[in-house]
This record gives sequence, structure tokens and C-alpha cells, in this order.
Amino acid sequence: MHNRAKLIVVVVFAGFASIYVAAGSPLAVAVFGVQVAFAWRRSWWLVAIQAAMAYGSVLLFGSSVGILGFVGGSLLLTSMWPLAPAVAVSAALLGPTDPLISMVLIALVTYGLTTMIDRIDEVNAARLSLAMTAAAEERLRISAELNAGIGRALDAIAAGARAGTPDVDTARRSLADARAAASSYRAMSLTPEISTAKAMLTAAGVATDVRVNHAEPLGPAGALVAAVLREAVTEIVRHRTASTCRIETSVEGSTIRLRVSHDGATTADDDSFGDLPAQIDAAGGTLTVELADDASLTVVATLPATRPQARPARDNMLPIALLATVLVGFSAKALLLAGSLWLLAPLAVIVFMQLRFVEGRHPVALSIMAVLTFAPLPWFGHSWLGVAGFLAGPVLLAFSWTVAVPLVAAIVAAVATTGVLLGLPAPRTVNYALSTVVTGLVMYGLLKLAQLTRELHESRDGLARAAVVEERLRAARDLHDLLGHTLAAILLKCELARRLDADRARKELVDVMMMTERAMEDLRSVSGERRQLSVTAEAESARSLLTAAGITVELDLGHDALGKDVDTTLGVVLREAVTNVLRHSTARRCAITTSARDGTVRLSVRNDGARSSPGRRGSAGIGNLTTRLAALDGWLAVTQEDGWFELTATAPTLAWVPT
Repeated sequence: MHNRAKLIVVVVFAGFASIYVAAGSPLAVAVFGVQVAFAWRRSWWLVAIQAAMAYGSVLLFGSSVGILGFVGGSLLLTSMWPLAPAVAVSAALLGPTDPLISMVLIALVTYGLTTMIDRIDEVNAARLSLAMTAAAEERLRISAELNAGIGRALDAIAAGARAGTPDVDTARRSLADARAAASSYRAMSLTPEISTAKAMLTAAGVATDVRVNHAEPLGPAGALVAAVLREAVTEIVRHRTASTCRIETSVEGSTIRLRVSHDGATTADDDSFGDLPAQIDAAGGTLTVELADDASLTVVATLPATRPQARPARDNMLPIALLATVLVGFSAKALLLAGSLWLLAPLAVIVFMQLRFVEGRHPVALSIMAVLTFAPLPWFGHSWLGVAGFLAGPVLLAFSWTVAVPLVAAIVAAVATTGVLLGLPAPRTVNYALSTVVTGLVMYGLLKLAQLTRELHESRDGLARAAVVEERLRAARDLHDLLGHTLAAILLKCELARRLDADRARKELVDVMMMTERAMEDLRSVSGERRQLSVTAEAESARSLLTAAGITVELDLGHDALGKDVDTTLGVVLREAVTNVLRHSTARRCAITTSARDGTVRLSVRNDGARSSPGRRGSAGIGNLTTRLAALDGWLAVTQEDGWFELTATAPTLAWVPT
């Protein structure tokens, strides 16, 4: 995305420079080259070289003073920005008003485009940092929530056990609270339920097509939607009459929609959903079950979704403000050229439509702009030819390049033909044609960069949301697998102690006190407190697990002593990698290797039987591992080729994770 943004800027700069090259200034090429270099490296000496070339082009080759706009824009990007007005004053002294307006516009566009590149770099750099912060905040919230409820209950259970009184009610309530919390955390995400559904259907021989078009987390609506999906899939597997199934999710406005359709149904019976229709209705949603003539059944659930609040796109205000300035500037040039205020009304309509439809180009709007571009030509003549650039920009935005480029070429050809019919000199006709292209590129560049910035913001926020979901899912897994098991054992011991005589009950209550200590350790783990892991121990465990699954394991550990945080993080990476081998592949061989060199440790997990699944690389697990390694100044890489998948984690041998 960053390279696309830079390419857009280079194309716009080249468009500006081409006007002066066509006018006979060879130095314009050098000015353009320096401008591109300056966009990458801000140095005062580049500005000095550019100023010498730009003024040389004006004084020696008679170029328009508009070329000085590059110098003004570069100065605005440095601490020498107070000199930019001086460049504008010199342009006013050296040339007429029309080129002076061009100079100011070029300076502003140069400043705006280069600043947008900086914004994109900043947003891109902040993506992992934001994800880590969001996960940390969610971890603290989960910790406070669990400690306030289950932590207090464990203290009460331990106190009762020390006093010789089994607190059965508190034990039962704490187990119910843990299960409810786990369910609540899972409800934030529909993705695990979709993965489970696909696995169940595939195992039942049902060809499954999954199309996910929603953003996580879903909030409370996720629990109901997940329940609908679970019941629908259970019915499909139970009847075993379907051969194909499609699962689709989408978000329309503030509504989440789940659609499950399959063949092989005989009746449209919604009794299998129990009280779900009533629950969904109470939540403001709908659940419908429809049976088609071809025996295909479709279940559709719609619910109000809890959407994350959109962040104000402040960075998008800069390109919009610059676009308005460019539109007004070019309009002013057209008015000066025509010497008539009759152009003001249609120009105002065009400017309004450009700004009104800045988020998207609609056929009606494009049609109106096309009419306003060419219809007034018989009345306004050549002074209206420059308006064609206002149409070229929206066309570039509205269509794919294969369609847009021929359309823009047709607009430019129409401008050139009109210039010939009006009897304009060839240089002026060429200038109008080039101006059409440049104006279109400027508008396209400003709005496309705004779009890229918005996409990066969404990607950044999406990564943060994914980190939060991953944290909640981790807490749900630990609540179920660790704490839930211990709390169930505590409840059993408390109930047993209540039924026994005092001596035997005392022995059971001693076990309860020991279990509450273990439960508190589990609670700290669920709350996100780090547990010491070892790559070596995890590797041995991985070999045992993979071997039991029928996978041949090659284990080669070549690392020495590692820092505690590095050892733990790489242990987590190895555990996730092995889980991926079992879940996402049909592996028969797996190689786990580590090596250490020059203060850096490298962990590699490579397996065959990799499926060409596009969702694996961008999974929340991979994103979470990337975040963990980034905290160590390490990095994660994944490659897939010829049926082999390799995950590689690299980190310093000694590092620390900020708390």
C-alpha cells in the first residue's frame, strides 16, 4: 500500500513537470527528479538545488513561474517554510497572475501529497503498536472483571475451608460464573463457530462454501448468531441428506446477517431452534426458515450488531481541503482567462459535485459532470476547455484502469479536437490536453491517497480488534480448560465434605484449600499474567503430540540458553505452530529446528500437506504471534510453496517484554 501511494505521488509530480517540458524547459526534468528525491529524503541541500534549477528554468528558458511551485511546496515541508511566501512574491514579480495561481496550486499539492505519504507511514507503523495496546487493555479489563467475581469467590471458599465449613453455594456460583464468562468471551467472535461448523460439515461429507463478510468483534449479537449457526449445522449433520452447504455472513448498516443454505431438506421446520426465535425477536432481530421447490433449505438470521465506533478520519480532511483549493484555483484561472462571470454558475456546480461525491462516483453524477464539461463549449469557447480535467479525475476513480484509461484518452482527444476546431495554435491545444491529464491526476492522487489512508486506518483498527478478540478467546479457552476444571473439582470436594463426618470432611477441605491455590494460579493465567514456558519442553511435547497423530517429526534444537521472555514467547509460537499443523494441513512430516547465531535465535516449523487456504496467513493466531514477537524486536515469517508450509520466528536471544 505504501508503494502504491508513492507511485501515485510520482505520477502526479511527473504530470506537472510534463507541462513545462512540453513548453521547452529541459530543466523541468531535473526539477521533477529532485522533487521525487525530496519526497523520500528531506534535505535542505535538495531544496537549494531545486531552487537553482527552477529559477534557472524561468530566467534562462523562459518557463512559466508555475514551476516555482515545486520549490514552494518543498519549503513548506521543512523548517524553512517562512521562505515559501517569498517564492510566491518572486513569482508575482516575474510573471502574470495566471501562472502565479498555478505556482500556488503546485506548491499546495506538493505539500499535501508528500504529507499524505508521511501520514500513511505513521499509520502503518502504528498498526502493531495499537494492536499490542488494545490487547493489553483488554487483558487488564478481563483481569479486573474476573478478580472482582471469581477471585473474591475463591477467597470465600478458601476461608470456609479453613474454618471447616464447605461453601458449596459459592463454589457452585463461581463455576457458573466461569462458564458464563467463557461463553461471553467466545460470543464476541463468530469466527471460531464458523471454523467448527465447517469442520463438522466436511467430516460429514458435505461440501461447504464459507463466505465471511463481517468484522469482529460482534458483541452480544455474536452469541445468538453463533447459536443459530450451531443449531443449523447440527440439523444438517443429524439428517445426513445434504451434499452442499453455504454459510454467509454480512453486515448491512448496523445489522449482522447470517445465511445458511443447503440441499437435501424435506420440511421447513423451525422447531429445532428451540427458543432461539423468541430470543432473537427480543433482541430486535428476525429468524426465518424457507424451503424452496428444489428441496434446498435456507436459514436467515438478522440481528442488530454492536459495531465499533468509527474513528474520525482527520487525516482525510487534508486531501479534501487541498482538493477544494485546487478546484477553486483552477476555476479562478478559467474565470481570468474568459474575463466573464458567466462561467461562475456552472463552475460552482462542478466544484460542489466534486466535493459532494468525494466518497464515491455515481453514474448520475458522472453523467451530469460530463454534460457540464462539454455542453457549455459553444458558448464559452476555449476558456472552458480546462474544465475537462475535472471530469478526468472522477473517471479515474470510478472505473478500473482498463476502462478508465480509454475513457480519459477519449476526453483528452475531445479536448484536442475542440482546440483544433476553435482554431487554437498547436502549442495551446497541446497545453490544454496536458492540463486535462494533470488536473485529473491531481484529483485522483489526492482522493486516492485519502482512500489509502482510510484503508490503513481500518486495517489498523481491524488488527486491534483482532487482538482484542484473540485475547478474549484465549481467556475463554483458559477459563474452560484450566479454571473450569479446577472449579468443578472444588465444587465436587465441597459437596463431598458436606456429606462426610468431621474427620473425613477435614481431609477433603484440605484438598479444597490446595485446589483454591491452584485455581488462583489458573485465574492469574486466564487474566494474562505470563507463565514461564520453555522451547525445549514445548518441542518435546510437540514431538509426542505430532507422533501420536501419525506425523513423522524431525527435531533439531541448536539453541543455547535464552532469556526468560524469549524462551516463553518462542514456546508460545511453537505451540501455535504445532496447532496449525494439526488443524490446517494433512501433514505427514514436520521439521522443528532452532539455531542461534550472533545474538539471534531462529525457530522454524516446516510441514508438508499444506492446504492452499487463504485465511491461514491472516489468522488472528498469526497476528497475535506477530505482536508477541514485535514486543521482543523480533519478527515472524510464513511461506508456502509446493505443498510445504514454513513458519519462522526470529528474536534476540536476550530480550524483555514490557509489562
